[in-house]
Parts: sequence; C-alpha cells; structure tokens
Amino acid sequence: MSTSTPAENAGAPGSGPASPARPRPELPPAGQTPVAQRPHGGAGDRLRLWWDALARPAQWAFGAPFVLFIALLPILNIPVLTTVGTNFGAVMAQFGMYALIAIGLNVVVGQAGLLDLGYVGFYAIGAYTLAILTSPDSPWNVTQPEGWLSDDWAWLAILPVAVAITAMSGLVLGSPTLRLRGDYLAIVTLGFGEIVRLLADNLDEITGGGQGLKSVAYPRLGVTEELPNGVFSAGNVGSTLNSGVWWFWLSLVFIIISLLLVGNLERSRVGRAWVAIREDEDAAEIMGVPTFKFKLWAFVIGASIGGVSGAIYAGQVQFVIPTNFNIINSVLFLCAVVLGGQGNKLGVILGAFIIVYLPNFFLGRTSLFGIPIDGNAIANYKYLFFGVALMVLMIFRPQGLIPVRQKLLTYGRELYVAARRTLAKMPDGGPQAAYATSAPSSGTVGSGSGSGSGSGSVGGQTPTGRGPDGPTDSDPSGNDRTTDGGNR
Repeated sequence: MSTSTPAENAGAPGSGPASPARPRPELPPAGQTPVAQRPHGGAGDRLRLWWDALARPAQWAFGAPFVLFIALLPILNIPVLTTVGTNFGAVMAQFGMYALIAIGLNVVVGQAGLLDLGYVGFYAIGAYTLAILTSPDSPWNVTQPEGWLSDDWAWLAILPVAVAITAMSGLVLGSPTLRLRGDYLAIVTLGFGEIVRLLADNLDEITGGGQGLKSVAYPRLGVTEELPNGVFSAGNVGSTLNSGVWWFWLSLVFIIISLLLVGNLERSRVGRAWVAIREDEDAAEIMGVPTFKFKLWAFVIGASIGGVSGAIYAGQVQFVIPTNFNIINSVLFLCAVVLGGQGNKLGVILGAFIIVYLPNFFLGRTSLFGIPIDGNAIANYKYLFFGVALMVLMIFRPQGLIPVRQKLLTYGRELYVAARRTLAKMPDGGPQAAYATSAPSSGTVGSGSGSGSGSGSVGGQTPTGRGPDGPTDSDPSGNDRTTDGGNR
C-alpha cells in the first residue's frame, strides 16, 4: 500500500477541489521573545524585566549612582537608618563581610543546591591563614624583622595565599564528600566546620589556642601624623571616616568583583549546569551533565569567596579566636541566604543586611516611635527572632524575600506565550484548520483496497490522527490533545 501527502494528491484525478497549500507557521525559538512581552507577575518581575531590557551601558548608568549611594551611607548617617548604640560605619563594615559570605554560600546552596552547614570553616581558614602568617604571636610569622614581607604590604600579599588555601580546603573537602546528598552532606559539612574550630582551639603552638592571635596585619594606607597606623587601623575611631567606613568600602570592592564573577558564571554553561543539578541531579546526570565536577566547582568557588571574607575580618578586628567561628555563625550565614532568597545574588545581600543591621539597630535604643523599649534586651534575643522569622518565611514565602528567577520555568512560559500568540493569528480551529485547507476535501489518499467512501481514509482504513509533520489533536486512542502544551 502506498501513501502520499495531501499536497501531492491535491491535483490528482478524482480528488475534489483543493485550496492552495498553506505552510504551517513555526513557533519562535525559546529565549527570543521580546523582554517586554515575556510573562511576569509582581513588582519584582517587572523590575527585573525592565532591567533586562536595558542595554549594558544603561545598566551601568543606573547601577553606578545606586552603588555610590550605598557607599556613602556610613557618611550620610541618615537619621532613620543610623544606629544609636554602635557606630554605623562599623555596622556597615560587618555587613560587607556578611554580604561576601552570603554571596559565596549562595553559590553552594542557592545555585548548586548543596546544603552546607559548615561554611564557617572556610571563613575561619581564611582568617587564620592571614593571622598565622602575619601575627607576632605565630611561629610562622613572615613579617618579623628577619621575615621576607613588609608590614605595609603584608595584608595584600597574604590575601591571595588565604584565597588559595581556602580553595584547596574546599577541593579537599568536596572531593570525597560531594558524592553524598541532602542530610548526609549537611552532616559532613557541619562536622568540617567543627573540626576547623577544634583544631584552632587545640593547636596552641600555631594558632594560640583559646587565647588566639593578635596584632594581625591590615592595609597600611593613609599614614599621617594624626593616624600613624593608617586609616584601616582599629585606632581610627571617632571621626566620620573611621576605620569601619574604610573597611566597608574595601568590602564593597570585593562584593562588586564577586557579583561580576558569579553573574558571568550564572550566564554560562556552568550556571546552567548548577541549575540543572539543583532542580534534579539524577535527570541532569542522565542528560550528560558531569554533576560531580560542577558541584566541586561550586564548592571551590564558594570556599574562595569565604576565604576573602575571613581575611577581611582578621584584618579589621586584628585579633582572631576560635569562639568567633562556632556553629551559630554558620547558621546565621545560612539564615541570610534563606531569608534573602536562595539563588538570588541581590536577595542574599539583602538577607545579610537584615541579619547584621536589625540587632545593631535596637542596640542602645530606649524608645521606638515614642514607645519605651529595652533595646539591649531585644538585641540579645536576635537568635530567637531570626528563628521565628525563618519559620514564618517558610510557611508564607518559602522562596525568600527576593526569589530567584526560575530560568527553566521562564523559558517554558516564553514558549507557551509564543505558541498562544501564533495560534491567535491563525484561522479558527488552530493548526489543524490550516492543515485542512490544504488537504483533499473528499476521496481517498493513496491507493488500497478500501471503498473510498470515507472522508480522508487511507487505503480504506481509518485515519491515524497524524499529519505530515506529527500528531494532530486526537491520537489513535481517541484522546484529545491540546495545541498549547496541555494548557487551556
């Protein structure tokens, strides 16, 4: 039995009149829908679509003044925003460190979907690397008179070393453990963080034990008669441009560099692999994604950013002790990521700001909006308030305050909108109506032993429900198929 397409039999004898063949329209590829026509909902999506529609120079034109305003916040001392019980510049410096930590942890937890409860270990390794190599109390000090490094450049020279060592620690930890998933990986990373803290507490000859290491190196910049140790020294207090402001500006530089690095990775095949692993690791591995390699990359990159933050912390306080790297701080870092929105870089920065700012906002306050309060007591209950906030967030908004744009779902919505737009321009009945105008109005298609009395029969058999390019709206089993991907 031979069959032929309707276009080939349109002019055959005995086949009735036929309309001119009409090509079936093709849907535009995914990702090419104009930004303004993409589906969205809420103010966050509208702002994101507006930002994505801007050219890169326009984005810099809008972003640079905003970053400049953030940098000037410690100097402006806005009455509504400034703190009472502590210096606002020091608060912003602490926020800069937490923001860097949140960006690094977001790579591991938010983008790759790896639950890391021991991220404070990388933070501690970065801090102790700088302290061990620059503190006079350390036997490995390289800034002593017979050392090879000058005090003026010690912090900047040791920073790449701290980043390299934390990256190596992420590689050493991730290589045997990243084959675990979920709760098992969380337990292993939690143990790693505790191991680092216990080593710092027990290696008295190297880390100073419980007494810690003091006189850690810091950038020697702006040395004057009034400031013999420079603007980054802890002795620079009292003025508007105190040491906290300078450390905040330095942290802001590293935040911008980290955002550019992580943003470029998100838009590359590495970021797409992370999304696939986060959504369904088994499916990603079946599709050929080397999941272990990309998870290891996420671990190493996150550890490196944590090492930078640890080096900034050690240089700022100029004193490190093991108690500052306990499990509570690790939970706070994770709280910043979950609170702001896992996978969203700006969201986790907002979460870090909330974690740092709120306790310091209440510190030292005796009244709020005319209501007498004990601000110090409220600040002491910060862990309770953060726990309650997380529970409420998980119930009413589990995606966080600023949720990440779900790229996979977004591409699916773009296809759906493109399909609906194409169907709206076609004759009534959708693509099957357009196909019917090019098919014979009566008679058989092909040759066979059938009677030919049925409309559109093939060789005397019933139609199979398939057009020249694929299945139609009804399959052989009689079930209807929609033309919009199942959405009505």
